Amino acid sequence: MDQAAADTSQSRRVALVTSGQGVPVLELIRSSLKKLGYEEGKNLVIDFREAKGNYASLPGLLTDVIALNPDVIIAEATPAIAAAQQATSTIPIVMAPSTDPIGSGFVKSFAHPGGNITGVANMFGDLTAKTLDIVRLAFPNVKKIGVLISNNPTHPNLLDVAIKAAGAIGITAEGFIAANPEDLETAFADMKGANCEVVYVLADPPRPALPPIALNSGLPTIFQVSSYTAMGGLMSYGPEITAFFTSAASYVDRILKGAKPADIPVEQPTTFLFVVNLRTAKALGLTIPEQVLLMADKVIE
Repeated sequence: MDQAAADTSQSRRVALVTSGQGVPVLELIRSSLKKLGYEEGKNLVIDFREAKGNYASLPGLLTDVIALNPDVIIAEATPAIAAAQQATSTIPIVMAPSTDPIGSGFVKSFAHPGGNITGVANMFGDLTAKTLDIVRLAFPNVKKIGVLISNNPTHPNLLDVAIKAAGAIGITAEGFIAANPEDLETAFADMKGANCEVVYVLADPPRPALPPIALNSGLPTIFQVSSYTAMGGLMSYGPEITAFFTSAASYVDRILKGAKPADIPVEQPTTFLFVVNLRTAKALGLTIPEQVLLMADKVIE
């Protein structure tokens, strides 16, 4: 029997803990692991927990799954990764993805993570200047933007990056916090009250209520997370999201076959998508400049 077959013949236990709504992530992980020879009901058990944007629940969710003795934990986004790191220093943890793995203290370096954590980084901090250049092209007269943040521990640093990048092109930026999904309407009302003309939403697990709230507020909104445009968001610029989870499954496969997280390099995305939703532009009464549409990788009509 070859090594791969031997490794997938016994039942393995994988915990998946998501910071946001987890079912789409679960489906991607399930299908990706199946392609690698791991199938529920045969040789795989997936213990799934989702925080649905309420990050305070994450420590309890991690306690639940660790009690089930998983072989590996997949942690979706920085809040879940941070909670997993606090919960165990021995069980392998796969980041799917992390915004700043070194700055967050999850790994020592991209090439040599050095502990029980490895996985995928998302590069969101590095994309902010280009995103704000797009804002300037799409809205040439904009003077002030609101930056929407949550309790995500990477957001204070990303907000600083956004404020500096906006200032470099003559735009004022101010942060507004919606700690939990139920705080979104208040945050958008506050941004309108503060005379923000455009909203920039920092990377977080998607909150499905966000695009309709943005539309109802009348504020054009650009997202770091590309899945928002399919939900009715106006624009997004960022890495291709599904690739994070197919990569996470390959990390799980390598770990289950004996590789140590300390020795598996952290991956960074290579594909970035700029998406424009013209249906939403029309609903907002906006005309998107031709130059911006020509830059788009995808236009939703």
